[in-house]
This record gives sequence, structure tokens and C-alpha cells, in this order.
Amino acid sequence: MSGCCKRCRSNSIVHDDTSANLFCSSCGLVSEFDGYDAQIGGLNGPEGTFVRVGTSGTGTQYSYKETKIYNAQNLIDDIVYKFALSPSKSSDIKTMIAQITENEFGQGHWFPILIGACAYIVMRKDNKSLPIAEVASVVGCDIYELGRMFVRVVDFLGLKGSEEFPEFDIVVAFERALRNCGKFSGLGRDVVERMRKQGVFLIQCAVQWFLTTGRKPLPVVAAVLVLVAELNEVDLRIEDVAPEVHAAVSTCKSRYKELLESLVKVAQVLPWGKDVTVKNVVRNAPFVIQYMERKSMGKRGEKRKGVEEEEEKGGGIDLGDAVTESLRKNVEHGTSGNSVENDSLYFMAEENRGFVRSGGESFDQMKISHECLSLMYTEFLNEMGHEKFMEGSGEVPHRKGMRGFEFLACRDWWEGKSELSKKLLLKQILEKDVGLDALPPSFVNGCKVYKRRKEKINAAKLRINRIKHPLGTDLVESGDIGLSECVNAGKKRKRKRVKDIDWEDFIIEALLLHEVKEEEIEKGHYNTLLDLHVFNGGILPEVPVWKA
Repeated sequence: MSGCCKRCRSNSIVHDDTSANLFCSSCGLVSEFDGYDAQIGGLNGPEGTFVRVGTSGTGTQYSYKETKIYNAQNLIDDIVYKFALSPSKSSDIKTMIAQITENEFGQGHWFPILIGACAYIVMRKDNKSLPIAEVASVVGCDIYELGRMFVRVVDFLGLKGSEEFPEFDIVVAFERALRNCGKFSGLGRDVVERMRKQGVFLIQCAVQWFLTTGRKPLPVVAAVLVLVAELNEVDLRIEDVAPEVHAAVSTCKSRYKELLESLVKVAQVLPWGKDVTVKNVVRNAPFVIQYMERKSMGKRGEKRKGVEEEEEKGGGIDLGDAVTESLRKNVEHGTSGNSVENDSLYFMAEENRGFVRSGGESFDQMKISHECLSLMYTEFLNEMGHEKFMEGSGEVPHRKGMRGFEFLACRDWWEGKSELSKKLLLKQILEKDVGLDALPPSFVNGCKVYKRRKEKINAAKLRINRIKHPLGTDLVESGDIGLSECVNAGKKRKRKRVKDIDWEDFIIEALLLHEVKEEEIEKGHYNTLLDLHVFNGGILPEVPVWKA
């Protein structure tokens, strides 16, 4: 064996057949293993041992591009399956992605976001509302990141027109949330259908009241869903619905409160409307919604036919017939029995029938307040209840709420005959009259903020004048009191409790001292006004003029 020992520099290198190593026979040093076998000719090993350049793996003939497209299409099918879309929608999404990427598709973190944006666009083009928050949760990205991708895709495809890209349909979103809610899985079809019609009615009323203008639609869907469930005696909380519709709990509670406040405003037409508040409006909701439903069945500014006929005859409104008709309906549905309320209704019907028709006066001309009617009704119920008890009925008569019947006694309050129970266009919704013409809450809140800023400006002006003229010059100039009284008035003012002053008051004072117009301060653009008038002094820097 050729070779030189590294230790003793001798040529006594021997090969060991047992270990296949080389060692020096003189000093015993084992040499390093060098088993490299140069292959000059062809490969003698089995097929598949060596990976060929340009293939995706052992035993395959797919290129890198083909493998990338294959994985991308599998990812598209997986995400579309989570959205429960049809195969035709999946092909539309693939076509859209191929058009955007020029048949290259892609891989990485950005590609699932692109799939989600294309899926959202395809559903919106088909007029099937798919919430963007749900898309973001399925894709696993931030909603704002998905929104930026959505804007880029819309700009690239040129889908900016309302015909090509319709608006979000809140009615479809409510129906979808109603179907997917697990709390309603055990209910019958009739109950779910009634809840769907009631929800569509309330959703379109919320649209007319501008509760959805400039807001996210899903919190309104959650609020209506909770209210409809409560009306049909289904235990459902906002905390349970908000995660299902992918909305914030606090926002859903705010929309629910605004919806109840709108119902309270409509309830003012009831005889007991002054006592209806946000806390008890749900108990009176059947009467309120029934009134809204019948009101929407007519045209705006149109009186009912029966009322016009009675007014033309001069006989007034027959309150007795109305109460008798209500009593007859309760008897037909088996909800009357021998209750004290129905006896009182019959008594009121008989009394009012003769009084109204004989007098020839309308109910409004009687000039009887709602409080007086409520007091008379309460006293009559007490008398009737006492007589029933003294006759030996064996039990104290149970009086239901004086401000409205319970849900169990009013199962027939929902008729579903209004057109608002069906999906309508925005123009048709605004033409309906549901008993309330409300302004957008954002506009109302803006007016309140505007008024609050104006009060702060006036208070700041008083504080500035008080510092500049500590002796009450404003009172002296008016000529009402003398100087000594001004001093006493100033002392009395010091005894008053001073209101808390926040950062906004200091900013307003600084702007007023720099002679900023009140109209500009009322707009609330404090940072711009401070940069323009306070920090720069309102003076532009002089530009040097170079002379030739």
C-alpha cells in the first residue's frame, strides 16, 4: 500500500481487511477513512437512488411550476369547501385567480388572502352576502389586510360599478345567520319561519330608521336576532350571537340599545306609551310591532277608511266596537277564559258604545288624558277582582301586567301581512310608514357634539373674560348693578362649585386667545388649528428675494 504515515513519516502503511482501515505498521497510527470511488463510466446503482435535476422528487416527472399550480388548486378547493360554496363558484374563483396571476397562481402567506378576496367578490357578484369578517376568520388573516387585498383585486378587474358589484344585502345576512344559529335547531319550521319574517320586518325598519347607515351591518343583524328570539321565548344572548356573526359584543349591545330606543319612540302612540322605557319595551314589543305592521300596510299621510267614514258621519270613533272586536279575537283563540281583563274589556265596550255614539263626539274631543283612563281602568279591575273574590271563587284573581299582556296571551299578535316582511328595495322601504321618522344616529350624535363644543366655547370665553376683568365688567357694562354689587357678585361666584376642566377646554382657550374663529373651533379639527394658529403663529415664513 502506498502512502506515508503522518507521525513517523515511514512508508509502512498496511490495509486491515477486518475494519477496512489503513494503519501504520511501525507506529500503529490509524489513517483517516478515504472511501471515495470515482465513477468514470455510467451509474451502476438502482434506479431512483439519485435525484435528477429539474424534478420535484424521486420517481416523478412534474416540474416545479406544475407542482405549485397543483398545490394552489388544492388550497382553493379547501377554502371554498369551508365557505360551503358550489363547484361552479370554485371554478369562478380559479378563473379569477388565474387572470390576476397570469396562470402562475402562487404560494406563501399572500395567496390564501387572495383566495379569500376572490371568494368574497364572487359571492357579492352573485348577490349572496358573505361577511368579510367571516372570510378573514376562515383564511386566518387580519380583516384590514383582507380589505386591502380586496381593493387591489377590485381595481385590477375594474369592478367598481353597482351593476357589476352590488352592495351588501343585510336581509340575506340575517337569513343566513338565522339558519346557522345552533339555538334554533330544535325549533319547528313554523316557528323559524315566523322568526324569519319578524326579523326581516325589523331589519328593514332599522334600515328606514338609518340604524345601518355608515355602520357595519353584522351588529344590527345580531341585535335583531336577539330581539326576535326574545319575542318568541327563546333563550339567546348577545354574547352567544356575536361570535357566530363575527361581530364585536360591545357594538352589538350598542345596536340593540338603539333598536330598543327606536321602539320606545314608536310606543308613544299607545295609551300607556309614556310609561314604556328601554327596560320594559320588550314586554310591550308585541303591541308596538303590531301597530308598526298595520301602519306600514297603508300609505304615508293616509288615514284609515273606517276613521274617515266615522268622521264624515259626525259620529266619532266607536271605541266600543274596537274593544269588542279585540275581545272576540281573544275568545276565538281560547285566551280569554273568565279573566278579569276580558270582563273589564266587555264593560268598557258597553259603556263606550252608548256614550260615544249618543254624544256624537270623537275620542279626541272627549279630552280625557291617558293617565285618567289608566286610573279608571285600574280602579275597575280592583273592583272586579274584589267582587270575584267575594263571590267565593276560591282564589285571588291574577292580574297580568297593567301595561300590556304577556306573550302567552298574545300568540296571535303577529300577522305577517305587511310587505316589510318580504325583501324590498331601499326605495320601497323608505316609502313605508312604520310610525317613526327618525334621523340617522350619527347625524344626531354629531349635532350633540356640535352643541357641546359650542357650550365649551362659551364657557371658555367666560373664563377668559373673568381673568381679564376680575371685577365683573360684563355686569357693569350692562348697567344693571353697581360696582359694589359686582364685587359681591364676584364673591358669590367663587362659592359656586367649579366644573371639571379637561384637555379640550384648554385647547379651546388657547385657540380663542389666538383669535381663531368660533365656527372653525366648532368643527373640532383641533390638531390642524393648533398647527396653523398656535405653533406657527399663523404667520408664513418669509421667502428671501434674490436680486440680480
